[in-house]
Amino acid sequence: MKQTKSTTSLPENAYRELKPGEEYKPVMPAQSRPAEATPYSVTIGIIMAVIFSAAAAFLGLKVGQVFEAAIPIAILAVGFGNFRRKDSMLGENVIIQSIGACSGVIVAGAIFTLPALYILGLEAHFYQVFLSSLLGGLLGIVLLIPFRKYFVKEMHGKYPFPEATATTEVLVSGEKGGKQTLILAIAGAVGGIYDFVVATFGAWTDTISTKMGALGTEIASRFKVELSLNTSAAVLGLGYIIGLKYAVIITAGSCLVWFVIIPIAGYIMPDAAAVTANDLYVSIGRPLGIGGIAMAGLIGIIRQAGIIRQAASLAVNELKGKKKGDEAVERTQRDLPMRTILSVLIATLAAAFCFFQFGVLHNLTQTIVATLIVFVIAFLFTTVAANAIAIVGTNPVSGMTLMTLILSSLVLVSIGLTGKEGMTAALVIGGVVCTALSMAGGFITDLKIGYWLGSTPRKQEGWKFLGTVVSAATVAGVMMIMNQTYGFGEDSVLVAPQANAMAAVIKPLMEGGETPWMLYFAGAVLALTLTAIGVPALAFSLGMFIPMSLNAPLVVGGLIAWFVSSRSKDEALNKARFDRGTLIASGLIAGGALMGVVSAILKFAEVDWYNAAWAGSKNAEWLGLAMYVAIIVYVIVHTMRAKKEE
Repeated sequence: MKQTKSTTSLPENAYRELKPGEEYKPVMPAQSRPAEATPYSVTIGIIMAVIFSAAAAFLGLKVGQVFEAAIPIAILAVGFGNFRRKDSMLGENVIIQSIGACSGVIVAGAIFTLPALYILGLEAHFYQVFLSSLLGGLLGIVLLIPFRKYFVKEMHGKYPFPEATATTEVLVSGEKGGKQTLILAIAGAVGGIYDFVVATFGAWTDTISTKMGALGTEIASRFKVELSLNTSAAVLGLGYIIGLKYAVIITAGSCLVWFVIIPIAGYIMPDAAAVTANDLYVSIGRPLGIGGIAMAGLIGIIRQAGIIRQAASLAVNELKGKKKGDEAVERTQRDLPMRTILSVLIATLAAAFCFFQFGVLHNLTQTIVATLIVFVIAFLFTTVAANAIAIVGTNPVSGMTLMTLILSSLVLVSIGLTGKEGMTAALVIGGVVCTALSMAGGFITDLKIGYWLGSTPRKQEGWKFLGTVVSAATVAGVMMIMNQTYGFGEDSVLVAPQANAMAAVIKPLMEGGETPWMLYFAGAVLALTLTAIGVPALAFSLGMFIPMSLNAPLVVGGLIAWFVSSRSKDEALNKARFDRGTLIASGLIAGGALMGVVSAILKFAEVDWYNAAWAGSKNAEWLGLAMYVAIIVYVIVHTMRAKKEE
């Protein structure tokens, strides 16, 4: 196959809106024939999908946040490509990144819902987790492809695509060579060792709080006020990448709950002495957050109604139009044929029908209803997820999935499905929908990267199916191991906060218990109010139901990002420092999460090196604080070493 050497810089109009009559010319021209899906790129992509699926699953189950794998995978792809000493690796690196990035999106879909099966004591099998993730992933791919041209071409320059921008910059800079891979590797080693000695040996406490001292303990007991903070390197890195703005908004939700609502509730309750701040958080704070998340998802659908109509019309026109030969369509605009997409969609829905009928429900009417719920909600929310990624780089799948669970539970109860069978069905439905939306949001990033660089969309779309299969199988296996090793829940290392929220929502709906509708309503009203004044309601609401200990470190990471990128009057130097910090943060995330999986495997193999007595002591908490300060200093010092030419 002929290769045409590409340029190594993005065109000047890559990030801005095009002028009338102006066209965007990608890095790899449409008339070129770059190497893309090769044995090398497909193999490395599969390896990346396996490794990062395991890492993302552990981190997501621990803190409720799934790190985006696109950037570290792109960096590693560039590093491996440099060893090959081969020109024009862009096409292959895009395929590696596209296949490997299935990891994060499939993980998000699975761990936000399916651990609730274990939390509620329901029967869960490997095939249920695997098929929920697989079918949801396939559905997300085929529902998004018709909208590709709208998001990546028609809206060129109108959406910032923050994650796609960062990944594209990494891939382009990799063609020139550089130190990115080394920086990432060192940070990965630091983060991995740091988190490994905590999880495996209990070298120090992984969560510190104001109750470390006598005064803090007294305040927590009397006034129900306490501040806790997770000292994980991975969570610190996550905060850096999220940035100060959204970290503050998320943590503001926690502050409202922990510093205002919980103390007031503790003060007015007649038996306040018998309950802890965490008890009040579970019974009051979390339902408020759930109501806010559900309303934020509904607002998103209403706002994106116009996008759905416009993008759907593009797809319908293509399906009705005359079939064009490949020679009539530029290589950089060739999607999978619409008939192929429709065939895969029908096959996926048929497979979902069989899965629900023979693996979950065993009732024809209920199966039909479940399949319709999956298709309708996934279709409506697809553009919401893609639009969220395109604008802020954050996929609000948890909020949309909560709404799915509430709606599906109400519908299933109305047709006579309740109890454990009803909870299992609703969670599986939620798992499929959540994965579909997560995939849609993540895949639009891949397609935008390909658009900027000049990849062939058809190849990205086709090989995305393989990445989905690999990631779904990996996630299912990891989840089985994690459950047997740690279990999921408030008292476990793996808190699985989103899954706990899902379990809290679904149990009273299906078993006839008391559902906190007033708290849901109050949270929804709060979300409406926040939206009216311009505050991102979804981020704030997430903060209300994710524990404070997991949100506060995000602000620390965000503060580091702000600090290192604002010390100089030279904006180019600030940008270089911020970009270097992004590499370091990505390394902390990947290294910490990967070593967390290693630690879990050791425990699964009954290798117990954990010193529980020391880890639970006050001295271990103070040591944890000191080590946390040390890793913060490491990130700042090494980030500030950046130079403009980097």
